[in-house]
Amino acid sequence: MLAQNGFMNKQTPISGGINQGGVDNIHFHRTELGPIISLYGRMVAAGEWRDYGISALKDVAIFSIFRHAAEHPIYRIEKRPKLKDRQGMYCVIAMDGRILKRGSDLKNVLNVLERKLIKLVK
Repeated sequence: MLAQNGFMNKQTPISGGINQGGVDNIHFHRTELGPIISLYGRMVAAGEWRDYGISALKDVAIFSIFRHAAEHPIYRIEKRPKLKDRQGMYCVIAMDGRILKRGSDLKNVLNVLERKLIKLVK
């Protein structure tokens, strides 16, 4: 809400936003987005990927990768902090729903997509 002087009042929560009910959404941190965007840029340069989308939901953050903007994502990179102590909070999911790689180290999980880039360059 805006205070009388037009500035945001830090004590007053914003109503009507995405974050309702006091539940924080899961987001990718800047250090997590760095390797993802780096891989994305190389795949765009190779002509394989064209668009992406980022979703921040209650239980999961999703980086969706598209070949064309008007279709379903060909890959999803998901972050699920609740799975941190079990299977690892990061995973790469293919368009058909198969989990290609799962783990706690994001760079290691992204290697499954990095291999596809190496095959394209050969």
